[in-house]
Amino acid sequence: MFDDLATARRIETAEVGLTRAVVEAAIASGDAPRAFLRQLGGALAAYIRPSSPMNKLLGAGLRPSITATELEQVETLMRACQERTRIELSTLAPRAVECWLLGRGYRLLGFENVLARSLHRGSKPLETNVQIERVTRETLALWTQTTIEASAQSDQTGDVVDQFSRETIATAVEDFVRAPGFDRYLARWKGVAVGAGSMRIQDRITLLSGSATLAPYRLRGVQTALIAARIADARQRGAELAVVTTAPDSRSEANLIKRGFSVAYAREILERD
Repeated sequence: MFDDLATARRIETAEVGLTRAVVEAAIASGDAPRAFLRQLGGALAAYIRPSSPMNKLLGAGLRPSITATELEQVETLMRACQERTRIELSTLAPRAVECWLLGRGYRLLGFENVLARSLHRGSKPLETNVQIERVTRETLALWTQTTIEASAQSDQTGDVVDQFSRETIATAVEDFVRAPGFDRYLARWKGVAVGAGSMRIQDRITLLSGSATLAPYRLRGVQTALIAARIADARQRGAELAVVTTAPDSRSEANLIKRGFSVAYAREILERD
C-alpha cells in the first residue's frame, strides 16, 4: 500500500476520464436515451442503461467531498432509472466520508483492488508463444467478439462483487468500442485469437482494461504477454505509471503481482437501495 494522495487523485481522475469517454460516446450514439453524466467537483456520476457496470459515482472522497444536496440529486436520477446508487470510494478517503455514506443508508458490497506499477524501470525480456497485435479497423470485430466470449467465461477466482450475464457483458463491450482514446490488443495462439485487452492513457497514467482470455487457453501466458505489450507501448508514449483494477485474491491479481504490480489502495463498493 502507499499513501501518496497526489498519485491516488491522478489515478481516480484517469478513471473518471475513462468513464466519461464511454458514457459520452453512448449518449452521442443515440442508443442510450436515458444516459447521463453529472460532474460533482472531482467526482462523476454516470449512467448508461439498466445493469451497466458504468452506472456509478466515482472519484469521491479524495477531493472536497460532494454535498448532501448534490448526492440527493444523483440518487433521484438513479431512482428515476430504477437503478440503485453505487459509489466507488477510495480507502484513502477520510473516514468521515465513509461514515457519512453509511449514515445515509449505504451498505458495503465488497472491495476492488487498485494495482500500480512504475514504468520508469524496465522489464525482463518475455519469451512466449503468444503473438500480440494492435487492433485495426479490420480486426475490431474479432477483438470485440473475443472480449465478450472471454469475459463471459469467469475463472471463478477472487472476491468478485458482481457476476454479469453474457448479454450485459456484450452490451458493455459495445459501449467501450464506441469510446475514443483506447488502444486495443489481440492475442493469438498459433494464429487463433485467444485473448484481448485494451488501455487508455491520461496524464501519464495508463489504465489497463478489458483483459480476458478464452477459457481453453488460460494458464498459457496470454495475459502475461498482453500486459508486457501494453506496458512497452505505454512507456514509449511517455506514461509513467500503469494501473489495473482487479478483484481481491483473483488469478488476475496474482498474475499482475508477478509482473511487478503491487496494491496501491482499494476501493469500497457502496450501494444504497
